[in-house]
Amino acid sequence: MVESSSNSSTALKSLIPYDENNHFPLENIPFGAFQNPHHNHVHCCTRIGDKVVDLAILEQNGLFDGPLFTQLRPKVVFEHHHLNSFMDLGKDYWHEARVTIQNLFAEGSTKISEEILSKALFDHDQVQMKTPVFIRDYTDFYSSKNHAYNVGVMFRGPDNALQPNWLHLPVGYHGRASSIVLSGQEIVRPRGQTSADQKNPNFSECKRLDFELEVGAYVGKSNQLGKPVKISEAPDYVFGFCLLNDWSARDIQAWEYVPLGPFNAKNFASTISPWVITAEALEPFKIKLPVQEPAPLNYLKDENNYSYDVELDVLLTTNTLTEPYTISKSNFKHMYWSTNQQLVHHTVTGCNLNVGDLLGSGTISSTEKSGYGSLLEISWGGKEPLSLPNGEQRTFLQDGDTLIMRGSCKGNGFTIGFGDCSGKILPALDESNFY
Repeated sequence: MVESSSNSSTALKSLIPYDENNHFPLENIPFGAFQNPHHNHVHCCTRIGDKVVDLAILEQNGLFDGPLFTQLRPKVVFEHHHLNSFMDLGKDYWHEARVTIQNLFAEGSTKISEEILSKALFDHDQVQMKTPVFIRDYTDFYSSKNHAYNVGVMFRGPDNALQPNWLHLPVGYHGRASSIVLSGQEIVRPRGQTSADQKNPNFSECKRLDFELEVGAYVGKSNQLGKPVKISEAPDYVFGFCLLNDWSARDIQAWEYVPLGPFNAKNFASTISPWVITAEALEPFKIKLPVQEPAPLNYLKDENNYSYDVELDVLLTTNTLTEPYTISKSNFKHMYWSTNQQLVHHTVTGCNLNVGDLLGSGTISSTEKSGYGSLLEISWGGKEPLSLPNGEQRTFLQDGDTLIMRGSCKGNGFTIGFGDCSGKILPALDESNFY
């Protein structure tokens, strides 16, 4: 029996061949959903190397035979279109499923027959991935100090860059779950109200379309309405993570955000990567966050406050630049408020979170311009255009641009990745569609 990779110091060996640079080793075991091409049913799945594994097939054949899953029978959790039923089982079940899969596909394993493998394994580039989780609610935070400071400097100057509340609570807003889309879906440039003079509105297509480099956290446990989550309990509520691009219409945002914050500037689309990378898979990459000054209020205090050492890359292709060009290299460690603190603050009033809710980290920017997490920062509000290798420049995204986000962690002989989070920009609808 293999160890859970959280406790393993050397790379695990798999029945399915891959090299140490493949983003989906046995140490990963991500969870997702796909359309099985044999019968077109949507099932939950995982990925090992370049193979997608239909977990429902394994479940149907009794291969989830640990003590917890054995007690579940005849209930099934992996034949569903989403992971929510599995997530709702809780942390012990997440761990048992993960270790079971690692054992089934460990080098030398004889528990899984060739017949079952022929039904359960598919080449990753031959399947259609589906949204992994039914996302009922979505909240986006603003928790990278570097990003908040940069934006504050642009609009208020360095002396007033951070608003008075920023160092005391994780600032957030309620987003729109219905417009969260899977990687690969094209994004129509939005239209809306903008204002050049901040006094009189125009109705026009967005001319300052931007990306925001984020990591999303999936809530895997509900709390009762009226009962907040304690900081010590928060890790039990986090199932896993994805990459998240919170597309932003900066000119629409500038006109609408006072006094209630983002609305149409954010609700037209947010893109997620297809795989959920579990908190357990990221355990070896935990990194302690700096001491917070001033100290937060007691309910947010966490002596072991942490994020993860996840390298985050942003790449761009255009109509004429067909090879992806890296425009930013950041890291999930550049957080001020942690995922656990975000979750706890969300519930402090008694707000109830539900299994499948998504919490966005907010734009993750490093201290250097090479690691800024939005074009707003990279081009410094449009004043310093980004130069591309083919001679093109960008202040904001243009039609035909494809924005790609990637995340990875390098272990001892293995790499854990998230899968691409990408979207291509299509032209705005003609104005005649609106009236």
